[in-house]
Amino acid sequence: MKSKEYEQKYRTHQTASNTNYILDVFGDTLAAQQGYTNIDGIDAIHLYLINKHGWLPRDVRSMTCDDLRLALHVEMQGYVVPKEAQ
Repeated sequence: MKSKEYEQKYRTHQTASNTNYILDVFGDTLAAQQGYTNIDGIDAIHLYLINKHGWLPRDVRSMTCDDLRLALHVEMQGYVVPKEAQ
């Protein structure tokens, strides 16, 4: 495999990792907004979607990060990662 192909693969995985991190940090923000205690990150996102839509925990937990971002599209509009998480 050529160096450029590996570089492209690396960038693809790096981008996915960064977007997943932003989603996780958004979960912390969502937990604070919703007044959740002892729950944060992706778990807070799961709880939010369960409460908002009445979805079953097993269904929400089976969603990929891409699915979760889609389900939270409206909530994430204009979201900026807090400075301390950058």
